[in-house]
Amino acid sequence: MSEDNPRRPAAFRLDVPPVQAPTKPADPERAPRAIPDLARVQIEPDEALEEAALEALDAPAATARRRSGFSFGKLFLGALGAIVSLAFGLALDAFIRDLFTRADWLGWVALGLTAAALLGLFGVVGREIRGLLRLNVVERERRDGMEAFRTDDERKARAVVSRLVSILSERPDTASGRERMRATADDVIDGRDLIGLAERELLLPLDAKARALVLASSKRVSVVTAVSPRAIVDLAFVLFETLRLIRMVSELYGARPGTIGLIRLTRDVLAHLAVTGSIAVGDSVVQQVVGHGLAARLSAKLGEGVVNGLLTARVGLAAMDLCRPLPFLSVQRPKIGDFLRDLSPTAGLGGR
Repeated sequence: MSEDNPRRPAAFRLDVPPVQAPTKPADPERAPRAIPDLARVQIEPDEALEEAALEALDAPAATARRRSGFSFGKLFLGALGAIVSLAFGLALDAFIRDLFTRADWLGWVALGLTAAALLGLFGVVGREIRGLLRLNVVERERRDGMEAFRTDDERKARAVVSRLVSILSERPDTASGRERMRATADDVIDGRDLIGLAERELLLPLDAKARALVLASSKRVSVVTAVSPRAIVDLAFVLFETLRLIRMVSELYGARPGTIGLIRLTRDVLAHLAVTGSIAVGDSVVQQVVGHGLAARLSAKLGEGVVNGLLTARVGLAAMDLCRPLPFLSVQRPKIGDFLRDLSPTAGLGGR
């Protein structure tokens, strides 16, 4: 600071009001505008997202799980079953001996009833073994058919077609197709073309019936879950309808499984849905996207019913993949979008 120009003291006021920014004057020509009622705002469904959800629900074709020959679980169950059988046999022997000590006719009655029970048990075991063998035949036919189609081997294709005719010999709706396939026995046809011809002649009529079964089951699940007031009723009906659908589809294609075979088929179907993520997709994407779109067009409850029907259709498609003697090679495999058009004809969804 220079001594020639000293700074003079000054006073400042601290009670000056803060400076306010100038406000824009209101436009006198602007008309008042009402804010819309947000409760009446409807979100339009995005059909592109619905298509993406349906594509996610369309999982690849189901395949049977590989079953190992030995496991400690099977060893444990087999040993436990043998122990229980021995204990039951010893108890039954002691019971019959006690009846003989009381009266001879009581012992003979017990022996007769035991023989009848054993006869029934052998019949049940034989039926279950036949059902498992038929499932194994269908699985082997499906693998051999895929191999013959891939390698274009006429000899393998002839063997596959011969076994396929034998599997479907009890189906009257395949009689004309079996006659046409027998007429081509002396023709020179490539292996791939022969497999495709057998698929169209023998399995196409059954595919139409299987699709009708899946659609009818999906409609029943959709209606019941839409009108049912209790979740436990929905769960029980869906479980019953799923088992019924898997059994009907398997019998349609000639598998005819018993109780153990049906359990194995159901396990394979559920395992396929779990591996491919279809159950998770149904709980998240489909319910939030497809369900919302249907609810916007119809109602929330009806949209939920259609979603449950779609999941039932997915189970039916997996059952078709596992029970069909040949995979879908030259015939178009049904898709979830086809069932959506049938389940919601008034929703305006085109599917794919």
